Amino acid sequence: MVEHGVFYWNELMTRDTEKARAFYGKSIGWTFTEMPMDGGSTYIVANLGDKHVGGMFLMEGPHFEGVPEHWMSYIAVDNVDERLELAVAHGGEVLRPPFDVEGIGRIAILKDAGGAVMGWMTPAEMTG
Repeated sequence: MVEHGVFYWNELMTRDTEKARAFYGKSIGWTFTEMPMDGGSTYIVANLGDKHVGGMFLMEGPHFEGVPEHWMSYIAVDNVDERLELAVAHGGEVLRPPFDVEGIGRIAILKDAGGAVMGWMTPAEMTG
């Protein structure tokens, strides 16, 4: 069972998934599986043996202009909607309101009071 308040997932935001796959595959030994996403894009899951260890997301479109490639961390929370209200009340800022990913969970992107960006998610396995 996933615990509230722990780092749950890491995702590489990249402009070149093939280059990243080659780098991490050759240097760490990851293998990759593809997961179709809404809108026709593909999410890439990194695996070490039979364990999912992270993901890759292709940064494309004008909203990523000027954003450097980076690793994005997600923290598991018991109720993303309620926790976002608390975050905003304590100086946080919601960058992307909560959205659902079937079979994965409910996710939001926010800045903390100091400006650090992260994702918070209520994984599907937390909601039963």
